[in-house]
Amino acid sequence: MVEQDFRRVLIVGINYQPEVTGIAPYTTGLAEYLSGAGHDVTVLTSFPHYPAWRVLPEHANLPSIDFINGVNLRRFKHYIPRQPGPIGRVLMEVAFAAKVSTAKWDNPDVVICVSPSLISTALTLLRVKLRRRRPRSVAWIQDFYSKGVVEAVNGGGILAKLATTFEARVLSLADEVVVIHDRFKRTACEVLNIPSRSVSVVRNWTHVASFDDVDADRTEFGWGTDEVIVLHAGNMGAKQALENVVDAARIADERGEGVRFVLLGDGNQRAKLEELARGVERVEFLDPVGDDRFRSALLCADVLLLNEKPGVSDMAVPSKLTTYFAAGKPVLAATQDDSASAGEIHASGGGEVVPPGEPAMLLDQVLKLSADRSRMEELGRAGLQYQRDNLSAEASLERFRRRVSNSSAESVGEQL
Repeated sequence: MVEQDFRRVLIVGINYQPEVTGIAPYTTGLAEYLSGAGHDVTVLTSFPHYPAWRVLPEHANLPSIDFINGVNLRRFKHYIPRQPGPIGRVLMEVAFAAKVSTAKWDNPDVVICVSPSLISTALTLLRVKLRRRRPRSVAWIQDFYSKGVVEAVNGGGILAKLATTFEARVLSLADEVVVIHDRFKRTACEVLNIPSRSVSVVRNWTHVASFDDVDADRTEFGWGTDEVIVLHAGNMGAKQALENVVDAARIADERGEGVRFVLLGDGNQRAKLEELARGVERVEFLDPVGDDRFRSALLCADVLLLNEKPGVSDMAVPSKLTTYFAAGKPVLAATQDDSASAGEIHASGGGEVVPPGEPAMLLDQVLKLSADRSRMEELGRAGLQYQRDNLSAEASLERFRRRVSNSSAESVGEQL
């Protein structure tokens, strides 16, 4: 006998495991949690390509149809730009959208679109609207496209207006919009004119395993006990503007400071950053690592770094903050004081904020923090408590599950 709250759930999102950074862990976590709660879950996604912006050889032969941890998985091959500028990203989204919009759906009760990507979200929501038996539709917003365009063109221009109009119309097609932060809800309601009753906040969560069982030893990374390790983990893209970190390391070289800046991860800007860092001794690049070594790296660092491009304000709330707080380490954010990231730092009490694009100020704050161990411990404890109270996987995933279980398809006849 089928349980009363059983749902057939379709999730459309371009990022999924085995990608370990960005949006993929959240899409994967939601899909597996809903499956574990008794729902029939299908995910339409891409082959893993982020943050390297290419399908790595070890992933090229993954099956197109698979069943992993209770989730029916369908992967589609499509164009992926080697350098993901605006045109390349649009072409990739169009290619992915063309695949998923014509894929077989069966009879979902709930369709969840993960944005980005917005174009596949638009075509998926239109397809929902055209069905006689309409499933309930949810747009799950991890980043706002329109805010990114507005900030990229310094607040205005026809391109920004078109992006805002397009995103507003796409999201208006959804029965419900789920965002990851209260500031995102304000954007959805005040900028994109989505009714407040249609917008829910479900926070992203810490997706790495607990740090409790990690035996951290910084000698495994070759880090000395007499140097301050400042670790930035995750994507190396344009939004992160990590030239600021390389410049801070160069200044540390000139001053002879006992600081090492470590950039762990990959991204379309990594090669450029490595070239920029040629001859700089106090910066180190590490390739992406598995979960155990990743947790160890965070625990071995003295300061965990968030760096954003000047001008980035409400574009996104970096997912790395959830993991940074869980590590119980002080966070230093080089970002605008009115940004969503800075707001999260201030709310948590788990870190400090310096202006973006000011490498000397970044280095000075690292040195100030490292000279006050009691302050570092205080920040680490506050961030950890904030994560436990607000960013646990159990609380966020259960809230999303309730939204799925309480939804109902609008059956108005047989499907097309």
